[in-house]
This record gives sequence, C-alpha cells and structure tokens, in this order.
Amino acid sequence: MEIYDHLLSHLGPSHWWPGDSPLEIMVGAVLTQNTAWGNVEKAIHRIKKAGGLSAAVLSEMDTEILSEWIRPAGYYRLKAKRLKNLMTFFVDQFSGRIEKMQTRPLEVLRRQLLEVNGIGPETADSILLYALGRPSFVVDAYTHRIFSRHQLIPEDIGYEDLRAFFMDRLPLAPDLYNEYHALMVRLGKEYCKKKNPRCEECPLKGIDSG
Repeated sequence: MEIYDHLLSHLGPSHWWPGDSPLEIMVGAVLTQNTAWGNVEKAIHRIKKAGGLSAAVLSEMDTEILSEWIRPAGYYRLKAKRLKNLMTFFVDQFSGRIEKMQTRPLEVLRRQLLEVNGIGPETADSILLYALGRPSFVVDAYTHRIFSRHQLIPEDIGYEDLRAFFMDRLPLAPDLYNEYHALMVRLGKEYCKKKNPRCEECPLKGIDSG
C-alpha cells in the first residue's frame, strides 16, 4: 500500500479501463494482446461501425470478415479466432449476459476463462477485473519488472505466484486492483522502462526490500 500511495500521489488517478460497456472491455482485452491501445481503439471502432459489437454476432461471424474488422489490432487472424472462442463461450455458458456471468464464483469463472483457447491469465484477469468488476489482480511485464528491480519479488517468479503476491497482501477490492494495475503500466512506460529506465526521477526511488 505504501507503493500504491506513492504512485497515486505522484501520477494521479488513471481512470481505467476505456470502454463503453463490459462487452466492449472483453473484446478489448483480447485485441490488446501484443499491441498498443490506439490500435485496439481503431479495431473496436470498425466493429462498431459494422454493427458487430454483440456477443451473438461476434460468436457467429465469419472469421475472415472478423479478421478484416480487427485488422488494425495486428495478428488479426489469430485474434479473430480467439475473440470468436471467447464470444462463443460467453453465449453458450451465459447467454451473452454479463449479469449472469457475474454470478459465477470468481475462481470457478477464472478457470473456465483459462480453458478458452487463446485466453491466458492476463487476459482472463483483465476480463474479470475490468469488465465484471471482480477482485482478480492483473499482473503484466511492467509489474514484474518494477517489483523485481526493487527486489520485492524473485526475478523468476511466475504469473500465478506474482498474482498471489498482490492478492495475499491487499484487500479484495476491485477499485484498488484496477488503479494499482493502471499505475504499474504508467510507471513502467514513463519511468521503469526496459531500456534506459529513469531511476533517478522514479517516484518509487528508495523503496526496496530493505
């Protein structure tokens, strides 16, 4: 929480995740894999323009047509298959209704999402947290880099252990998880860069395992 307070004081609120609906956030969670958010916005705009932002439509859409809609997001053929897989799961299991999905116990739903071809832990947790408002902490390369550089976690820690590291130490609060993950991404992009990090200017300078 000391780290969170430092970052929130220095960077201010993040107002994540951009999206007009839980469904749009689910779509964005798949499309943002290995690409910049600006490209995802272009792809979602094309889906909306075509009248395709519907779980039923996306689950039944021809893969080639869907690939063209989401071309700006990159890896568009692969992502079209993954998006169809997710939407088919959403329709088959929950009739395409977010409120029905929200009633499923968190860890049960997480396991089910991870069984969907193309949905990894980071995407699953993003859907749970940002689309459904469930307390499932999202970790990514930025989180790993920041905490390992500050010697707070082992460098070889895996995704599940890193997620547990946060969830064991923080209240089960979706709003807190939301803001914490957003702050990690912003810190990683602006200061704790992979190359040429701005350590002297970092708001976490001096915070480490000691």
